[in-house]
Amino acid sequence: MHVIFDDAQFDFQTLRLLGSAASGEAEVGEVLSTAYRIGEGDFEGWTAEWLKTARRVHAIAGRSRERGHRVSAREAYFRASNYYRAAEFYLHGDPRDPRIVDFSRSARSCFEQALSLSPLTAERVAIPYQDTVLPGYFYRAEETRSRAPTLIVHTGYDGTQEELRAHAMAATARGINCLTFEGPGQGAVIREQGLGFRPDWEAVVTPVVDYVLGLPAVDPERVALLGISFGGYLAPRAAAFEHRLAACIANGGVFDFMAPRLPSGMSRQAAIDWVRDDPGGANEVMRSLMDASTDSRWGIENGMFTFRASSPADYFLKALDYTLAGVAEKITCPTLVIDSEGDRWYPGQARQLFDALTCEKTFLNFTAEEGAEDHCQVGSPSLSTQRIFDWLEEALSHGESATAERLPD
Repeated sequence: MHVIFDDAQFDFQTLRLLGSAASGEAEVGEVLSTAYRIGEGDFEGWTAEWLKTARRVHAIAGRSRERGHRVSAREAYFRASNYYRAAEFYLHGDPRDPRIVDFSRSARSCFEQALSLSPLTAERVAIPYQDTVLPGYFYRAEETRSRAPTLIVHTGYDGTQEELRAHAMAATARGINCLTFEGPGQGAVIREQGLGFRPDWEAVVTPVVDYVLGLPAVDPERVALLGISFGGYLAPRAAAFEHRLAACIANGGVFDFMAPRLPSGMSRQAAIDWVRDDPGGANEVMRSLMDASTDSRWGIENGMFTFRASSPADYFLKALDYTLAGVAEKITCPTLVIDSEGDRWYPGQARQLFDALTCEKTFLNFTAEEGAEDHCQVGSPSLSTQRIFDWLEEALSHGESATAERLPD
């Protein structure tokens, strides 16, 4: 779906921001006026203009709050948070850039100020993980006095959990608790703790499930997991080994993260041998791709940042570990695999994952006719959540606890 930019990477990120207007995290006019000021493929121009918009909207939020206009302040804080996220998005080529942490903290601060003014029952949580903690938000289901089903949601390659509030709104409105979190490679965990992605994502999700099952509002028989974008690999990988999950959703499904990125006509093993035998040559090839393509530049820079790789070749080798070959068939819970017919990043991956599953499974495809053909349906979030949560409600109703406890007043 073409919006403004000829540059496909910039255009997609603009659509991503426009789509977030559905949950109040953007204003269409603000997004368009900002985008019109940015040159094609200009990373620094993108940062500067989104920072300008973020600060302007942040100031609106502060003035509204000072004058007692809580709703206006909340709305502006949510938008400012998203715009700070956008300002930080293309900075990962230099992991030492202080703006990465600065803008990310501004985004989180605005988000939490908005939450404090929100009718949603939400609290910031710290989930024990190894010798540290993972940040999360727990959103309590609306209008329920019993232990409720619970959806755990995490993002993927480049998102933050503040973007996941729309999923929490959709869940809680349906009587489902929602816990969002960031793991290694994501959000504050990579930016402030320096922990990069790991392929054995069950080592991340199992402590999260442990935490969720300790919450008095949670029905332990109805806990589901949703992974978004690259999370479409991470969530199924976790579900293959974490069998306390009642359902798993991959939006979109990813069977082999690097398969679409292998050099044309080259097998996986040949690519591995090439990069290992000639890392300097591989780096040269990948850097030439980065010079020629905004998609490649951003993808490799962000990969080096989130995988804590020392070079493009090092990132390439690390990323090859992210495959569900020999793993997908270990998933036992009902699984929803989602595809978008115009997905440029993972073409064919959702169907490959679906075909490898041996559990109860459902395939859901979004189309251009519906305006939902882009990666993770970023241009049609309301349609996306409607279909996902219709499936989830039915999946969780099968495991509804007959003796669910009523919570104390």
